[in-house]
Amino acid sequence: MPDLLPALGPWLICALAAAVGCALQRLAGQGFGMVAAPVLALAAPEFLPGTVLLTGLAVGAGSFVADRSAVVTRDLPPGFAGRMLGAVIAAWIAARVVGTPALPLVVGGVVWLGVILSVAGLRLGPAPRVLFGAGTVAGVMGTLTGIGAPPMAIVYADVEARRSAATQNVFFAFGMAVSIAALTVAGLIGLRHVAFAATLLPVIGATLWLVRPWAVRVARGRIRPWALGLAATAATVLIARSLIGP
Repeated sequence: MPDLLPALGPWLICALAAAVGCALQRLAGQGFGMVAAPVLALAAPEFLPGTVLLTGLAVGAGSFVADRSAVVTRDLPPGFAGRMLGAVIAAWIAARVVGTPALPLVVGGVVWLGVILSVAGLRLGPAPRVLFGAGTVAGVMGTLTGIGAPPMAIVYADVEARRSAATQNVFFAFGMAVSIAALTVAGLIGLRHVAFAATLLPVIGATLWLVRPWAVRVARGRIRPWALGLAATAATVLIARSLIGP
């Protein structure tokens, strides 16, 4: 029977990554997966992608509850539909890469794709067709790695900060739930993923509570470079380690 939890050292590293990613997600509507996934791939790869998705669901749901009054509800149906399609596609891919040496490269590559999309300066706007397309891409990225925020971040780049973060957090929480369902059906989420995620929930709850006073004070633009820098660094280390060994 595989270990249900990583050793204490890797657990502490993952807990710190979860806390940092959770704070970024709460304040900016993106960042959890881009920080947590590559760190988990380095410290406890056998728990990917299930643990990132399970903890991401808690992060997104907690962030949504805090800012639910700012959600743009008319944007949700097309984005939800795209996310479900993307999750189905990704579950098929995941069945072929999870547990293989290809997974860390997939995670690192998706993180870098997310960083590139985030800094590309694209301006699309939340039209229904755009939301469906972004949701589909986010569904593929998010189900494979827990990193589904960048496509939606592009869509909401010009939307007022609080509404943008709140609506993205709804997509994030919904996307995590759909991705969890898809991977569970594919047999890729088990007891050890649930157990590890459960031990991280107190960290996430404490982080959401601690950053709450900052939600209306911190400008999204000030957080974004830090989030992208952390994500790019972790992804680069992960790819390099996968290619040249520890």
